[in-house]
Amino acid sequence: MASRFILALTLIILSAATVAAQSGIELGPQIGFYKAQDADHARGIGGVSMRFRFSDMFGIEGSINYREEIYGNGSVDVKSWPVMVTGLLYPIPVVYGAIGAGWYNSSIEYNYPPFTVSETKQEFGWHFGGGLELPLDAATKLVGDIRYVFLNYNFKSFPGSNGMNSDFYVVSASLLFCL
Repeated sequence: MASRFILALTLIILSAATVAAQSGIELGPQIGFYKAQDADHARGIGGVSMRFRFSDMFGIEGSINYREEIYGNGSVDVKSWPVMVTGLLYPIPVVYGAIGAGWYNSSIEYNYPPFTVSETKQEFGWHFGGGLELPLDAATKLVGDIRYVFLNYNFKSFPGSNGMNSDFYVVSASLLFCL
């Protein structure tokens, strides 16, 4: 009885792996560099992304990253975990256009010496861009892209804020492995 169960479980796992390989599911780490328009400095970003190709021309990407940005000479510190979904259009096999949306769960800290005020927000943003997807071997791809993100944090008003803009561009690279 136990041997039949193990055999059945092994066949299910192998079948699932075969389906995943045929469906084009890819997963891997993602790193990048971004600069919000009114942020004090450019920063790094890191996370993970997953892609699924529906056909030669269409795909979808999901990603989650961590990012932090500073505004107003240290007056505002924003830490966020953006969760993004992106539609991918491949006019040729290695080049793609991207358009999508993101949910930004953010912790914002306002530093008004001697006081600090914090708030947590969830903001919606959207993005567009494009990139290259280069196969390294049969099971690995190197992906690089640039995207522009429209995101309005609606910062609290404080001296010197003058309607700071939190839209940003991001240049990223991913190493994706076929599942």
